[in-house]
Amino acid sequence: MNTSIEVEYWVIDDDGDLTAPESLADVSEYTEREFVEPLLELKTPPCRSVAELRETFVEQLGGVLAAARRADKGLVPLGTPINCDGIERRPGERGRIQKAVIGSDFDYANYCAGTHVHFEQRNVTDQLNALIALDPALALVSSSPYYQGERVANSARAHCYRKQGYADFPRHGQLWNYVESVGEWSRRLERCFEEFEDEALAAGVEADAVAEHFAADDVVWTPVRLRDEMPTVEWRSPDAALPSQLLGLVEELYGVMETLHHTNVEIDDGDNGTEAGHVTNEGVRLPDYDTAFDLAGAAIRNGLESTPVVNYLDRMGVSVPDYHPIATQIDGRQYVTKSDARELRLECAGRLESDVERLAATN
Repeated sequence: MNTSIEVEYWVIDDDGDLTAPESLADVSEYTEREFVEPLLELKTPPCRSVAELRETFVEQLGGVLAAARRADKGLVPLGTPINCDGIERRPGERGRIQKAVIGSDFDYANYCAGTHVHFEQRNVTDQLNALIALDPALALVSSSPYYQGERVANSARAHCYRKQGYADFPRHGQLWNYVESVGEWSRRLERCFEEFEDEALAAGVEADAVAEHFAADDVVWTPVRLRDEMPTVEWRSPDAALPSQLLGLVEELYGVMETLHHTNVEIDDGDNGTEAGHVTNEGVRLPDYDTAFDLAGAAIRNGLESTPVVNYLDRMGVSVPDYHPIATQIDGRQYVTKSDARELRLECAGRLESDVERLAATN
Protein backbone atom coordinates (compact mmCIF):
# COMPACT_ATOMS: atom_id res chain seq x y z
CA MET A 1 0.00 0.00 0.00
CA ASN A 2 1.62 3.25 -1.13
CA THR A 3 2.04 5.71 1.74
CA SER A 4 3.62 9.14 1.96
CA ILE A 5 4.03 11.87 4.52
CA GLU A 6 4.25 15.67 4.48
CA VAL A 7 5.50 17.66 7.47
CA GLU A 8 5.64 21.43 7.90
CA TYR A 9 8.51 22.86 9.95
CA TRP A 10 9.11 26.36 11.27
CA VAL A 11 12.45 27.77 10.14
CA ILE A 12 14.49 29.75 12.66
CA ASP A 13 17.82 31.55 12.77
CA ASP A 14 20.51 31.09 15.42
CA ASP A 15 18.62 33.36 17.82
CA GLY A 16 15.42 31.35 17.58
CA ASP A 17 13.61 33.99 15.54
CA LEU A 18 11.41 32.84 12.68
CA THR A 19 12.92 33.35 9.25
CA ALA A 20 12.25 32.44 5.62
CA PRO A 21 13.48 29.03 4.33
CA GLU A 22 15.12 30.61 1.25
CA SER A 23 17.60 28.05 -0.14
CA LEU A 24 16.24 25.24 2.05
CA ALA A 25 13.22 25.06 -0.23
CA ASP A 26 15.56 24.16 -3.11
CA VAL A 27 17.32 21.24 -1.41
CA SER A 28 15.31 18.71 -3.42
CA GLU A 29 12.12 18.24 -5.38
CA TYR A 30 10.46 17.24 -2.11
CA THR A 31 11.06 20.51 -0.25
CA GLU A 32 9.00 23.63 -0.82
CA ARG A 33 7.87 26.82 0.83
CA GLU A 34 4.48 26.94 2.48
CA PHE A 35 1.87 29.69 2.25
CA VAL A 36 3.39 31.70 5.14
CA GLU A 37 6.94 33.05 5.16
CA PRO A 38 8.69 30.96 7.88
CA LEU A 39 7.29 27.53 6.99
CA LEU A 40 9.05 24.79 5.03
CA GLU A 41 7.31 21.62 3.88
CA LEU A 42 9.11 18.33 3.40
CA LYS A 43 7.28 15.48 1.70
CA THR A 44 8.16 12.00 0.53
CA PRO A 45 7.23 10.27 -2.68
CA PRO A 46 4.79 7.35 -2.35
CA CYS A 47 6.55 4.46 -0.57
CA ARG A 48 5.55 0.83 -0.78
CA SER A 49 6.22 0.03 2.89
CA VAL A 50 6.66 1.72 6.24
CA ALA A 51 10.33 0.73 6.24
CA GLU A 52 10.84 2.45 2.88
CA LEU A 53 8.93 5.50 4.10
CA ARG A 54 11.06 5.70 7.24
CA GLU A 55 14.31 5.42 5.32
CA THR A 56 13.23 7.95 2.68
CA PHE A 57 11.92 10.51 5.14
CA VAL A 58 14.95 10.34 7.43
CA GLU A 59 17.37 10.60 4.50
CA GLN A 60 15.56 13.60 3.03
CA LEU A 61 15.20 15.35 6.38
CA GLY A 62 18.88 14.75 7.09
CA GLY A 63 19.74 16.51 3.84
CA VAL A 64 17.59 19.50 4.73
CA LEU A 65 19.10 19.72 8.21
CA ALA A 66 22.61 19.65 6.73
CA ALA A 67 21.69 22.54 4.44
CA ALA A 68 20.11 24.36 7.39
CA ARG A 69 23.30 24.09 9.42
CA ARG A 70 25.30 25.58 6.56
CA ALA A 71 22.81 28.47 6.43
CA ASP A 72 22.83 28.96 10.24
CA LYS A 73 19.20 27.93 10.45
CA GLY A 74 17.17 25.29 12.21
CA LEU A 75 13.90 23.40 11.79
CA VAL A 76 11.34 23.40 14.58
CA PRO A 77 8.83 20.53 15.05
CA LEU A 78 6.07 22.51 16.76
CA GLY A 79 2.38 22.83 15.88
CA THR A 80 2.59 26.58 16.52
CA PRO A 81 5.61 28.86 17.02
CA ILE A 82 4.39 29.38 20.64
CA ASN A 83 4.70 33.18 20.55
CA CYS A 84 6.14 35.46 17.90
CA ASP A 85 5.67 38.65 15.95
CA GLY A 86 2.89 38.64 13.37
CA ILE A 87 3.25 36.09 10.55
CA GLU A 88 2.27 37.18 7.07
CA ARG A 89 1.10 35.03 4.20
CA ARG A 90 3.18 34.91 1.08
CA PRO A 91 1.58 36.65 -1.91
CA GLY A 92 -0.81 34.40 -3.79
CA GLU A 93 -4.25 34.47 -5.34
CA ARG A 94 -5.46 31.37 -3.52
CA GLY A 95 -4.70 32.86 -0.11
CA ARG A 96 -6.23 36.18 -1.12
CA ILE A 97 -9.50 34.48 -2.05
CA GLN A 98 -9.60 32.47 1.16
CA LYS A 99 -9.07 35.61 3.22
CA ALA A 100 -11.85 37.35 1.30
CA VAL A 101 -14.24 34.50 2.08
CA ILE A 102 -13.28 33.56 5.63
CA GLY A 103 -12.23 36.99 6.84
CA SER A 104 -9.82 37.72 9.67
CA ASP A 105 -10.39 34.25 11.19
CA PHE A 106 -8.30 32.85 8.36
CA ASP A 107 -5.23 34.45 9.99
CA TYR A 108 -5.23 31.71 12.64
CA ALA A 109 -3.90 29.34 9.99
CA ASN A 110 -0.76 31.49 9.68
CA TYR A 111 0.43 30.11 13.02
CA CYS A 112 -0.19 26.40 12.39
CA ALA A 113 2.20 23.65 11.25
CA GLY A 114 0.95 20.12 10.74
CA THR A 115 1.56 16.66 9.37
CA HIS A 116 -0.35 15.05 6.50
CA VAL A 117 -0.28 11.30 5.90
CA HIS A 118 -1.41 9.87 2.56
CA PHE A 119 -2.65 6.29 2.21
CA GLU A 120 -3.28 4.73 -1.18
CA GLN A 121 -6.99 4.42 -1.88
CA ARG A 122 -8.30 0.90 -1.47
CA ASN A 123 -11.64 0.27 0.26
CA VAL A 124 -12.12 4.01 0.44
CA THR A 125 -15.30 4.26 2.51
CA ASP A 126 -13.78 2.17 5.30
CA GLN A 127 -10.56 4.18 5.11
CA LEU A 128 -12.39 7.48 5.41
CA ASN A 129 -14.47 6.30 8.35
CA ALA A 130 -11.53 4.72 10.17
CA LEU A 131 -9.41 7.87 9.89
CA ILE A 132 -12.34 9.94 11.17
CA ALA A 133 -12.61 7.57 14.12
CA LEU A 134 -8.85 7.82 14.70
CA ASP A 135 -8.87 11.60 14.90
CA PRO A 136 -8.25 11.41 18.70
CA ALA A 137 -4.83 9.91 17.90
CA LEU A 138 -3.67 13.48 17.28
CA ALA A 139 -3.07 13.57 21.06
CA LEU A 140 -0.14 11.19 20.62
CA VAL A 141 1.94 13.81 18.81
CA SER A 142 0.55 17.14 20.04
CA SER A 143 3.46 19.55 20.08
CA SER A 144 2.30 22.98 21.23
CA PRO A 145 -0.36 24.13 23.73
CA TYR A 146 0.25 27.81 22.95
CA TYR A 147 -1.12 30.32 20.47
CA GLN A 148 0.62 33.69 20.54
CA GLY A 149 1.81 33.02 24.06
CA GLU A 150 -1.56 32.00 25.49
CA ARG A 151 -2.22 28.45 26.64
CA VAL A 152 -5.34 27.46 24.66
CA ALA A 153 -5.39 23.64 24.41
CA ASN A 154 -3.10 20.63 24.42
CA SER A 155 -3.09 20.91 20.62
CA ALA A 156 -3.27 24.64 19.98
CA ARG A 157 -3.01 24.01 16.24
CA ALA A 158 -6.10 21.80 16.07
CA HIS A 159 -7.97 24.18 18.39
CA CYS A 160 -7.12 27.19 16.22
CA TYR A 161 -8.10 25.49 12.99
CA ARG A 162 -11.36 23.98 14.14
CA LYS A 163 -12.62 26.35 16.82
CA GLN A 164 -11.28 29.65 15.51
CA GLY A 165 -10.21 29.68 11.87
CA TYR A 166 -13.28 27.84 10.55
CA ALA A 167 -15.75 28.75 13.29
CA ASP A 168 -18.13 30.29 10.75
CA PHE A 169 -17.51 27.56 8.14
CA PRO A 170 -17.68 24.33 10.18
CA ARG A 171 -18.14 22.08 7.15
CA HIS A 172 -14.85 23.37 5.77
CA GLY A 173 -12.53 22.84 8.73
CA GLN A 174 -14.01 20.45 11.29
CA LEU A 175 -14.34 16.70 11.57
CA TRP A 176 -16.95 15.23 9.23
CA ASN A 177 -19.43 12.49 10.02
CA TYR A 178 -19.01 8.98 8.67
CA VAL A 179 -20.17 8.16 5.16
CA GLU A 180 -21.86 5.16 3.59
CA SER A 181 -20.25 5.61 0.19
CA VAL A 182 -17.63 7.56 -1.71
CA GLY A 183 -20.48 9.16 -3.63
CA GLU A 184 -21.84 10.63 -0.41
CA TRP A 185 -18.41 12.11 0.36
CA SER A 186 -18.21 13.59 -3.14
CA ARG A 187 -21.63 15.19 -2.77
CA ARG A 188 -20.53 16.80 0.49
CA LEU A 189 -17.49 18.23 -1.26
CA GLU A 190 -19.62 19.59 -4.07
CA ARG A 191 -21.90 21.34 -1.58
CA CYS A 192 -18.89 22.82 0.21
CA PHE A 193 -17.46 24.06 -3.07
CA GLU A 194 -20.78 25.65 -3.98
CA GLU A 195 -20.95 27.32 -0.55
CA PHE A 196 -17.41 28.61 -0.91
CA GLU A 197 -18.07 29.85 -4.44
CA ASP A 198 -21.22 31.69 -3.34
CA GLU A 199 -19.38 33.35 -0.46
CA ALA A 200 -16.49 34.29 -2.73
CA LEU A 201 -18.79 35.88 -5.31
CA ALA A 202 -20.57 37.77 -2.53
CA ALA A 203 -17.17 39.05 -1.40
CA GLY A 204 -16.42 40.38 -4.88
CA VAL A 205 -14.20 37.56 -6.16
CA GLU A 206 -14.56 36.73 -9.85
CA ALA A 207 -16.01 33.32 -10.66
CA ASP A 208 -13.11 32.57 -13.03
CA ALA A 209 -10.62 33.18 -10.20
CA VAL A 210 -12.42 30.71 -7.94
CA ALA A 211 -12.53 28.09 -10.70
CA GLU A 212 -8.82 28.58 -11.46
CA HIS A 213 -7.57 28.21 -7.89
CA PHE A 214 -10.07 25.87 -6.21
CA ALA A 215 -11.76 22.56 -6.90
CA ALA A 216 -14.14 20.39 -4.92
CA ASP A 217 -11.38 18.09 -3.62
CA ASP A 218 -9.18 20.91 -2.25
CA VAL A 219 -11.66 23.54 -1.07
CA VAL A 220 -11.99 22.14 2.47
CA TRP A 221 -9.43 21.88 5.28
CA THR A 222 -11.11 19.02 7.10
CA PRO A 223 -8.91 16.61 9.12
CA VAL A 224 -9.63 13.86 6.58
CA ARG A 225 -9.58 14.52 2.84
CA LEU A 226 -10.02 12.45 -0.28
CA ARG A 227 -7.41 13.42 -2.87
CA ASP A 228 -8.03 12.59 -6.51
CA GLU A 229 -4.65 13.50 -7.93
CA MET A 230 -2.62 10.94 -5.94
CA PRO A 231 -5.11 9.17 -5.44
CA THR A 232 -5.04 8.90 -1.65
CA VAL A 233 -6.98 9.25 1.54
CA GLU A 234 -5.25 12.01 3.49
CA TRP A 235 -5.13 12.23 7.29
CA ARG A 236 -4.35 15.79 8.39
CA SER A 237 -5.03 15.65 12.13
CA PRO A 238 -1.51 15.59 13.66
CA ASP A 239 0.72 18.52 14.56
CA ALA A 240 4.25 18.81 13.27
CA ALA A 241 6.29 16.73 15.71
CA LEU A 242 9.51 14.75 16.16
CA PRO A 243 10.09 12.35 13.23
CA SER A 244 10.41 9.25 15.44
CA GLN A 245 6.99 9.91 16.95
CA LEU A 246 5.35 10.68 13.61
CA LEU A 247 6.84 7.64 11.92
CA GLY A 248 5.68 5.44 14.81
CA LEU A 249 2.17 6.80 14.43
CA VAL A 250 2.20 6.29 10.66
CA GLU A 251 3.26 2.68 11.19
CA GLU A 252 0.37 2.05 13.57
CA LEU A 253 -2.15 3.68 11.22
CA TYR A 254 -0.69 1.72 8.32
CA GLY A 255 -1.47 -1.41 10.32
CA VAL A 256 -5.07 -0.30 10.77
CA MET A 257 -5.39 0.47 7.05
CA GLU A 258 -4.07 -3.01 6.24
CA THR A 259 -6.50 -4.58 8.72
CA LEU A 260 -9.40 -2.79 7.01
CA HIS A 261 -8.45 -4.52 3.80
CA HIS A 262 -8.82 -8.00 5.30
CA THR A 263 -11.74 -7.80 7.70
CA ASN A 264 -15.20 -6.39 8.26
CA VAL A 265 -15.73 -2.84 9.49
CA GLU A 266 -18.76 -2.00 11.62
CA ILE A 267 -19.96 1.16 13.36
CA ASP A 268 -21.46 1.06 16.85
CA ASP A 269 -25.00 2.31 17.29
CA GLY A 270 -24.08 4.56 20.23
CA ASP A 271 -25.24 2.30 23.04
CA ASN A 272 -21.72 1.57 24.28
CA GLY A 273 -20.72 5.19 24.99
CA THR A 274 -17.02 5.87 25.44
CA GLU A 275 -16.26 2.13 25.66
CA ALA A 276 -17.02 1.79 21.97
CA GLY A 277 -14.47 1.05 19.29
CA HIS A 278 -11.81 -1.61 18.84
CA VAL A 279 -9.38 -2.94 16.24
CA THR A 280 -8.42 -6.61 16.25
CA ASN A 281 -7.44 -9.17 13.62
CA GLU A 282 -11.02 -10.46 13.79
CA GLY A 283 -12.63 -7.14 12.96
CA VAL A 284 -12.79 -3.37 13.24
CA ARG A 285 -15.60 -1.73 15.18
CA LEU A 286 -15.72 2.05 15.10
CA PRO A 287 -17.49 4.11 17.76
CA ASP A 288 -20.58 6.03 16.76
CA TYR A 289 -19.72 9.44 15.35
CA ASP A 290 -20.83 11.44 18.39
CA THR A 291 -18.48 9.42 20.58
CA ALA A 292 -15.59 9.85 18.14
CA PHE A 293 -16.28 13.59 17.93
CA ASP A 294 -16.35 13.97 21.72
CA LEU A 295 -13.13 11.99 22.11
CA ALA A 296 -11.47 14.15 19.45
CA GLY A 297 -12.49 17.24 21.40
CA ALA A 298 -11.02 15.78 24.58
CA ALA A 299 -7.82 14.91 22.70
CA ILE A 300 -7.48 18.50 21.51
CA ARG A 301 -8.18 20.00 24.93
CA ASN A 302 -6.40 17.57 27.23
CA GLY A 303 -4.25 15.26 25.14
CA LEU A 304 -3.11 12.10 26.88
CA GLU A 305 -4.20 13.56 30.21
CA SER A 306 -7.68 12.40 29.17
CA THR A 307 -8.24 8.86 30.48
CA PRO A 308 -11.11 8.18 28.03
CA VAL A 309 -8.85 9.16 25.13
CA VAL A 310 -6.02 6.91 26.33
CA ASN A 311 -8.36 3.96 26.90
CA TYR A 312 -9.98 4.45 23.51
CA LEU A 313 -6.68 4.59 21.63
CA ASP A 314 -5.58 1.45 23.46
CA ARG A 315 -8.72 -0.33 22.27
CA MET A 316 -8.03 0.89 18.75
CA GLY A 317 -4.70 -0.90 18.83
CA VAL A 318 -2.37 2.04 19.49
CA SER A 319 0.59 1.59 21.84
CA VAL A 320 0.02 4.79 23.83
CA PRO A 321 3.05 4.40 26.20
CA ASP A 322 5.39 4.67 23.20
CA TYR A 323 4.47 8.34 22.70
CA HIS A 324 5.86 11.34 24.54
CA PRO A 325 4.19 14.45 23.11
CA ILE A 326 6.20 17.66 23.12
CA ALA A 327 3.09 19.58 24.15
CA THR A 328 2.96 17.77 27.47
CA GLN A 329 6.66 18.40 28.09
CA ILE A 330 6.52 22.16 27.49
CA ASP A 331 3.10 22.74 29.06
CA GLY A 332 2.51 24.28 32.47
CA ARG A 333 2.38 28.03 31.88
CA GLN A 334 -0.64 30.16 31.09
CA TYR A 335 1.55 32.55 29.12
CA VAL A 336 4.91 32.23 27.35
CA THR A 337 6.85 35.38 26.49
CA LYS A 338 8.41 35.88 23.07
CA SER A 339 11.86 35.53 24.64
CA ASP A 340 10.96 32.20 26.24
CA ALA A 341 9.32 31.09 22.99
CA ARG A 342 12.59 31.70 21.14
CA GLU A 343 14.40 29.51 23.66
CA LEU A 344 11.81 26.76 23.30
CA ARG A 345 12.11 26.87 19.52
CA LEU A 346 15.89 26.53 19.77
CA GLU A 347 15.51 23.65 22.21
CA CYS A 348 13.05 21.82 19.95
CA ALA A 349 15.24 22.41 16.89
CA GLY A 350 18.08 20.71 18.77
CA ARG A 351 15.80 17.82 19.70
CA LEU A 352 14.85 17.40 16.05
CA GLU A 353 18.52 17.15 15.05
CA SER A 354 19.19 14.53 17.73
CA ASP A 355 16.08 12.59 16.80
CA VAL A 356 17.09 12.40 13.13
CA GLU A 357 20.62 11.33 14.08
CA ARG A 358 19.23 8.45 16.14
CA LEU A 359 16.87 7.40 13.37
CA ALA A 360 19.65 7.54 10.75
CA ALA A 361 21.86 5.35 12.92
CA THR A 362 19.21 2.63 13.09
CA ASN A 363 18.14 2.68 9.41
